[in-house]
Amino acid sequence: MKFDGLKEQMSGQLKSKELFEQAKSAAYEYLDSLPAKTIVPSDQAIAALDVFQEPMPAEPSAPREILELLSRFGSEATVAQSGGKYFGFVCGGYYPVSAAAKWIADLWDQNGALFVMSPITSKLEEVCEQWLVDLLGLPSGTAAGFVSGSSLAILCALAAARNELLLKQGWDVNQDGLFGAPPLRVVVGEQAHSTVFKALSLLGLGRSRVELVPADDQGRMIAEKLPPLDSSTLLIAQAGNVNSGAFDPLEALCGAAKEAGAWIHVDGAFGLWAAASPHKYPLLKGFEKADSWSVDAHKTLNAPYDCGIVLCRKRSALVNAMRASASYIQYSPHRDGMMYTPEMSRRSRSIELWATLKCLGKKGVGALVDELCENAGYFAERLAAKGFSVVNDVVFNQVLVKCETAELTNATLRNIQASGNCWCGGAQWQGEPVIRISVCSWQTSRQDLDECVETFVKSRSV
Repeated sequence: MKFDGLKEQMSGQLKSKELFEQAKSAAYEYLDSLPAKTIVPSDQAIAALDVFQEPMPAEPSAPREILELLSRFGSEATVAQSGGKYFGFVCGGYYPVSAAAKWIADLWDQNGALFVMSPITSKLEEVCEQWLVDLLGLPSGTAAGFVSGSSLAILCALAAARNELLLKQGWDVNQDGLFGAPPLRVVVGEQAHSTVFKALSLLGLGRSRVELVPADDQGRMIAEKLPPLDSSTLLIAQAGNVNSGAFDPLEALCGAAKEAGAWIHVDGAFGLWAAASPHKYPLLKGFEKADSWSVDAHKTLNAPYDCGIVLCRKRSALVNAMRASASYIQYSPHRDGMMYTPEMSRRSRSIELWATLKCLGKKGVGALVDELCENAGYFAERLAAKGFSVVNDVVFNQVLVKCETAELTNATLRNIQASGNCWCGGAQWQGEPVIRISVCSWQTSRQDLDECVETFVKSRSV
């Protein structure tokens, strides 16, 4: 077949807007259904996804039927993460303005690699960088790269750290690779997030060679047990333990790293936003002395997904680790986003981040952080009053609870997840199973929490 016929059809669809109206109606229908929707899809909805399992069509398909399939079967198989009763995996919601901005950005379909590809993306990345440095209280001139999530943000930061530490020893990784390179030391807390170890593995720094620092009963690195550091050391600290929410003693760790000439990175996927709250800022005391930071805007900030951020004190370190060279690449005097990220072709994720930050402002971000933390404290207090054991100090947005026995804890978690009324994850904490609660959505209300407490109680007695 020739493409002319398809091309004519699609040109007509652009003019008529019929498909966009269909998609808008489906989106609105989904939004309206969320309050009554179970948190996780039913077994029937999951089984119905087999409708998508077919051989690759030999002939073109009708666009209206494609959207109908997504609306009818896809919507029913989604997890209602954006509502007020989802407490799994530190997943935030999204604001109306952020989602609307993302719709606009999707139709713009901009490539964020270079200024010449998208001046608006370049400008909004520049603005977001300035705003984030101001909001978080980071050193002037700190560079930001906008990536898919905190996993990639950590990878970028540790790549910059690796290259700079080796460069100080006269070894250029970009030119000479890692074969024969001087050894580096990597020091992390024993409660470091799994993405840290993934990044170290991808960067050729290994897992078994890492020096682990013991943690206290809240998962904080014990500064007094830090090994002697030197100028060949990469120290990785944590602002927000993924289970307990605890923060490493950053002032002591940053001080030790600076004195030794080591590089210190702060993994602050959800906890770095504490810097926006005067009440929670003390948890981060000293963090601004670090060399790099990673954070995810879709967590505490509640920006849409695909919005990780790497921040680096020394701009040239991040650029040297990420920059690509080729005769066809047209760099400019303006911000060229690909200089700060591994990707070249990528969506312009700074658009909805800018909309989120502008919508909230400094005071709004601070108020959001405070409310999430207050809701976590309230949830913990209500559960404790109902006989659940809260096993962590609730310092941020994370709550860990258990029942009288491990068997009852596991059974209660299964019943909660099957209830459809709310959703929490599980974890192992100090050798025992716990129910892990992450309070991350701006939509969570006290009524939501009260209803979830009742779900916990019923789930324990089933």
